[in-house]
Amino acid sequence: MTDFHRALRSLRVWDTDLPSFDPASAPPEPLPLFHDWFTAAAAAGQTEPHTLSLATVDEEGRPDVRTVMLHDADAHGWHFASHAGSAKGRQLAARPEAALGFYWPVQGRQVRIRGHVTTGTPEEAYEDLHARTTGALAAALVGRQSEVLDSPDTLAEASEAAWHRAETEPDAPAPTWTLYVVEPAEVEFFQGDARRRHVRLRYRRTADGWTRELLWP
Repeated sequence: MTDFHRALRSLRVWDTDLPSFDPASAPPEPLPLFHDWFTAAAAAGQTEPHTLSLATVDEEGRPDVRTVMLHDADAHGWHFASHAGSAKGRQLAARPEAALGFYWPVQGRQVRIRGHVTTGTPEEAYEDLHARTTGALAAALVGRQSEVLDSPDTLAEASEAAWHRAETEPDAPAPTWTLYVVEPAEVEFFQGDARRRHVRLRYRRTADGWTRELLWP
């Protein structure tokens, strides 16, 4: 057995005490439950609970996935941001549908979201970017996300210039920075269980609001 397979077979999942979840107590809409689970994950010490997997498809229907940061979750939907010219930005422009996945292993919980994607206004994107750190602004000012890079030296030079500008011009604009909002059509909450009796509660948007249903694990 290789070291990889030995390590893989040695890992255990959820063989520990996990929080209980009674779906009968869930609110009629998914957003309050997401807020509750998010704050519980942060309080339990989950590393970077605000990171999520973002799945999109390209013009040929091929799936793509990457990790991004949650910027907000409100009545409009789940917010994240990126450059319009990045791979995800181009894919969303062509097919404005996405799926999000949160995984908080410290509590054995997942949240999955699917829906239509809209973009915020340039003013909203500006406010979003400038509410963040100097490093976030510097990264946005570097730009050219997903383009082919000829060498690490080129990146270092561009990064140094961007950091200098971010520090001396904290209000500098990044024109391609775009705020995206996933308007949820489905939201699923998954609570792991040590005996594998996992609880899956799915919210589906209907013409009359939200409907809730349990799923087999």
